[in-house]
Amino acid sequence: MASLPFWLLILIFIVAVGAIWVAGIQLSRYTDVLAERFHFGAAFGGLILLAIATNLPELAITVSAASQGNLSIAVGNILGGVAIQTVVLALLDLIGVRGVKSLTYRAGSLALIVEAGLVIAVLSVVIAGSQMPPGLIFFRLTPDTVLIAAIWVAGLVLVRRAGNGMSWYDGGQAPDSQPEPMGHSRVIQEEMATSAGTSTAKALTAFLIAALITLLAGVALERSGSVIADRAGLSGIFFGATVLALATALPEISTGLAAIRMGDYKLAVSDIFGGNAFLPVLFLVATVISGQAVLPEAQAADIYLTALGILLTLVFLLGIAFRPQRKILGMGIDSVFVFVLYVVGTAGLLVVSDF
Repeated sequence: MASLPFWLLILIFIVAVGAIWVAGIQLSRYTDVLAERFHFGAAFGGLILLAIATNLPELAITVSAASQGNLSIAVGNILGGVAIQTVVLALLDLIGVRGVKSLTYRAGSLALIVEAGLVIAVLSVVIAGSQMPPGLIFFRLTPDTVLIAAIWVAGLVLVRRAGNGMSWYDGGQAPDSQPEPMGHSRVIQEEMATSAGTSTAKALTAFLIAALITLLAGVALERSGSVIADRAGLSGIFFGATVLALATALPEISTGLAAIRMGDYKLAVSDIFGGNAFLPVLFLVATVISGQAVLPEAQAADIYLTALGILLTLVFLLGIAFRPQRKILGMGIDSVFVFVLYVVGTAGLLVVSDF
């Protein structure tokens, strides 16, 4: 793509963004249908399927970038994706939640605090892994990326146990939160598909087509975005953490809004935390494909993004714990803090990455 004119690169990027938006909506919808049809919506395998399905754009970008040795784009997209998808929660609070109560007040649940803790845990290993020697690699694997994957799997076990009820008052559900159980919107999606005459074979076919379109669009985003960043004089880290991360977060925005419209506030928050916990697992994929120890090559901007992701997640963790009810500027005070921190943090990233 390096030989293409700039306007055509922009057009390819925009078309790929649109494809991810449309295909991502269908992918999420049919993932819910298939999860219910095969009875693993809340099971361990279902959590893995949902995490992978909602992060297919990031997976495609990571594979494409790692295969070309362009690790800065992959690293920036993964870590920037964690930060910007956390900001999506603030956006959902602003444009999706109606009434006087904030998103984190309605989504009060100890299970969500466990998920937020899992995100912080895997991001902490990212920081630790950046200090490992680059030569510490065996069979195209490094201890840090393996540990991230192990923590993610162990975290899924804890999240599932928390979802089945914790030894706290009312099973860990806060009083006056959403009355329906988390995930009830997925049941509604399946019932709507059944009423529309959608067979399991049709749902599976639609899922695979949407997944393929999402993967191809993700590759197009990475290839065109890399050239656009070079010609615009932007660093791969900054571009991957902002523009590219926002483009790949579009499906989370649409699916989050859909869950909130059905009153499934807890699921909207859970999907974001679940996706953010999975994203650092892609470092394992990047290491296997590139044959390089990815995290020891992390730059100052990468560590900066990791710290920003931890900070934003911590704000919402405290928001779920303290459940601020009052809204400011149409959203909870925790969402306001997240917006402000992200804007300030992105400005700081410009300084750290030198564009």
